[in-house]
Amino acid sequence: MTAAQVKQLIRDVPDFPKPGILFKDITPVLKHPQAMDSVIGFMAERAAGLGVTLVAGPEARGFLFGMPLAMRLGVGFVPIRKPGKLPWKTRNVSYALEYGTDMVQVHEDAAGKGDRVLLVDDLLATGGTMAACCQLMESLGAQVVGCQFMVELSFLDGRNRLAGRHLNALFAY
Repeated sequence: MTAAQVKQLIRDVPDFPKPGILFKDITPVLKHPQAMDSVIGFMAERAAGLGVTLVAGPEARGFLFGMPLAMRLGVGFVPIRKPGKLPWKTRNVSYALEYGTDMVQVHEDAAGKGDRVLLVDDLLATGGTMAACCQLMESLGAQVVGCQFMVELSFLDGRNRLAGRHLNALFAY
C-alpha cells in the first residue's frame, strides 16, 4: 500500500476522550495486514543507515510497531513498561503529565554501552513519554539513534521536547 492509502485508514473521532478533542484512531490500520506491513516497511526504510542494534518501545502501542520493526531490521526488541510489570531488576524514569506524574521502566540488562537504540511508538503528542524513554535507555549506557512514530500531532509540539534527536513520523497532523 502507498502511504496515502494507509493514511486514509486513520479515522477521526470527534470529542474523544472529551469534548473538543479530535482523536486520530489508528485501529483501522492495525486490522489491515497490508497497511501494517507497509507501515513497518516505511519505518524500516527510515531507519536505514542508523546502525540500529535494538528497537525499544513503550507499552502498549510501541509494542505493536516496535516488535515487527525489530524483526524486519534483524535486531532485538526491548519492552518499556509501566511500573510493576517486569520481573527482573529494573531502571525507572519518572516524567510529568498534565496533572501528575507517570513512570516507565526497563530491565537493567536490556541495553548497554555500544547499543544503538531506535525508539518506536504509535504517536507523538507532547513528547513526554518518549523523552522519558530516551532518558531511560541512555541511563543504561545505550545511544538513542532515533525516534519513530506512525503519527505526529504537530500542534502539540512534541518535537520541541525531543529537540536534537533524529525524529521521523510517517504522518503529521
